Amino acid sequence: MTARLRRPGRGRSAALRAGVPLVTMMLAAVGCGGPAVQAHTGHPARAAADPVPATSAPTCADRVYSGMTQAQRTGQLFMGGISATRPSTTDLRTLRDNHVGSVMLTGRGSAGTEATRKLVDGFRGQADTVSGRRVGLMVATDQEGGQVQVLSGPGFSPIPAALTQGTWPASTLRARAADWAAQLKAAGVDLNLAPVADVVPADLGTRNGPIGHHYREYGHTPDTVAVHSEAFAAGFAQAHVKTTLKHFPGLGRVIGNTDTTANVVDSVTTASDAYLTPFRSGIKAGSPFVMVSLATYTKIDAHHLAAFSPTVIRTLLRTQLGFKGVVISDDLGQAVAVRSFTPAQRAVDFLAAGGNLILTVKPSTVPAMAQAVSARMQKDAAFRADVADSVHRILAAKADAGLLSCG
Repeated sequence: MTARLRRPGRGRSAALRAGVPLVTMMLAAVGCGGPAVQAHTGHPARAAADPVPATSAPTCADRVYSGMTQAQRTGQLFMGGISATRPSTTDLRTLRDNHVGSVMLTGRGSAGTEATRKLVDGFRGQADTVSGRRVGLMVATDQEGGQVQVLSGPGFSPIPAALTQGTWPASTLRARAADWAAQLKAAGVDLNLAPVADVVPADLGTRNGPIGHHYREYGHTPDTVAVHSEAFAAGFAQAHVKTTLKHFPGLGRVIGNTDTTANVVDSVTTASDAYLTPFRSGIKAGSPFVMVSLATYTKIDAHHLAAFSPTVIRTLLRTQLGFKGVVISDDLGQAVAVRSFTPAQRAVDFLAAGGNLILTVKPSTVPAMAQAVSARMQKDAAFRADVADSVHRILAAKADAGLLSCG
């Protein structure tokens, strides 16, 4: 996400019922009255399984996908935001009812690793079950450092701003990042929505609203940012926590912050720009996730926000840079940059452009988004293929993170 600096605080078999106690505990922890929430498995009728090519053995992701209902598959396309301190019962139910497969801890949580782990373990119990096995939730957060560090307290180290991290030797940053990642791992977090791979020119500095204003850049040259964003990601990989390069194709040359400003435009960056170097090198190093920005890049595609641009996602990111992982959006829930689009349009346009995982920090937008995706699938074969591809990519990432059981 861009720099939304949040204020503190801001079927049904016996096997399926095995997950109920965790969810019940979670609802008790957030002060919920009323009936217990049960593990959700969707509509009874299964969607037709896509064929697995005869030339390759089915992967774990393939096997899980083939057993899912269509509602469960659609739910895997979403990452919904929930409070890192006190998740609302309404938000949890919305995510459960829509089979949402990933969550992002938001706000500011200062309770420490042990308390955060209890919180996470509680809502993991509402994950969908396929063929008697739970499809684990992917739990993410924003843990860059400086002003963007969601989780703190006992067990979490204070993380300096990226601009400070960029002054360290790469080996030092990698070692420190491995420690920070181990802390997230202990708290039950699978994915960090970092590092920032944006390059802010020195002559723009803090006038750059989303990055420079908050010292989120590792430096002012592509090479410096590439070396240090790679070191950060390598440290996290060492501790088995996934990372996300952001915000493709870069927010370092804009003035406005897409979280709080509409019509943010980069009129400089090209498809062969040196400022893409940190993304190019991070992808080559094996980055599993790339987040796409909500700005418009007039020299790449003047007609679409990057997150809605096939030119940005399919041509530049997939084809030219060779990215094979999961493309995640910047926040499509409440960012001002997308306010002129309905939630339904945001979801469909992102997936149609080649995106895979829809991030919305506002769970109440998920039902309209999911309904729009389902409606588009019914009448558009190419879109159905895009959705199938996206779900497979997301499930493959989950399998690699140890969140799928196919034994």
